[in-house]
Amino acid sequence: MQLPLAAILVGLVLAFFATPFVRKLAFKCGAIDSPNERKVHKKTMPRMGGLAIYLSFVLVVLFTQEMTPFIKGLLLGGSLIVLLGIADDIRGISPRLKLSGQIVAALVVVAFGLEVRTLTNPFAASDMIALGVLAIPITVLWLVSVTNAVNLIDGLDGLAGGITTIALLTIAATVWIEVTKTGIAAPGQKEAVVLALILAAAVLGFLPFNFNPARIFLGDTGSMFLGFNLAVLSMMGLAKGPTFISLIIPVVILGIPLLDTTFAVVRRFLGNRPIMQPDKEHLHHRLMEMGLSHRQTVLCIYAISLVLGMSAIVMTIISPKYAMLLLAALSTVIIIAANKLGVANTGRNTPYIAPEPQTEKHQRP
Repeated sequence: MQLPLAAILVGLVLAFFATPFVRKLAFKCGAIDSPNERKVHKKTMPRMGGLAIYLSFVLVVLFTQEMTPFIKGLLLGGSLIVLLGIADDIRGISPRLKLSGQIVAALVVVAFGLEVRTLTNPFAASDMIALGVLAIPITVLWLVSVTNAVNLIDGLDGLAGGITTIALLTIAATVWIEVTKTGIAAPGQKEAVVLALILAAAVLGFLPFNFNPARIFLGDTGSMFLGFNLAVLSMMGLAKGPTFISLIIPVVILGIPLLDTTFAVVRRFLGNRPIMQPDKEHLHHRLMEMGLSHRQTVLCIYAISLVLGMSAIVMTIISPKYAMLLLAALSTVIIIAANKLGVANTGRNTPYIAPEPQTEKHQRP
């Protein structure tokens, strides 16, 4: 499998030079994030930075890649997500409208042939469970869940971008190893490797402007676009294998955003609080309460993401038996750590946080 190194480098350079122009555009369009008591930043910041990543990624893909159905679906669905994000970054839109738009974008991907049609039986690895009429709902659920998970984790400078880059590189590595090991590439797998690397390069070109102290935020334009692409690429590259572990690997790779969102939903539900009620009990909030600085918190979560990414790579290499043991060990450590940090704590009496006026950016729960 040959990698288009020139295309990857161009993606990085384009994003780096496009970001300052997008920053100026954000100010002109009113895509700004004003500080308040619920936010970490202390001055008005431009958002919509994900537009620079989107433009760089799309331009490189259009000029260097063959337009297969999967790639067409990813680009069209991703474009709808970006339009949705721009509207939210400039004007602010309701959660219901945002969710509806995400579902439409997911259905666009499905229309181009990408869906989860079978799942492996964890008790009999050689058996496949046909999803039938559930295939489309499960595919849409996965795409929307990951999109929102990355959107929700975007609470500190450089956090979502760095986690996404690690996840994209892990996806590329695990798919590369799987294809090399078997000598067979399922439809979409080679494309997934190349697209993941191009998108990772575009994010790296943007990160110098987004890392603490940030000069521009991803905004919903960027966080939803990155989450959506992660979900699609994980399906293209990793939902093809014949074992239960192949189903688990995408979840391990996307561990931080998925787990943080899952813990948020669980603690609010068990704490008799509205699911969409914002709180300050996310992983990055808890680490900062422990005394870590903004930058230290981000680097700590990067390190956790790297451990999960390396674990996913190891699971691809070792036998399914040892992969399951590693998964059990990871799960145990995660549950213990979550309880210690308090991200899964339902006993904390967090006061209700009133929503912001519609003219300002909605705080991510």
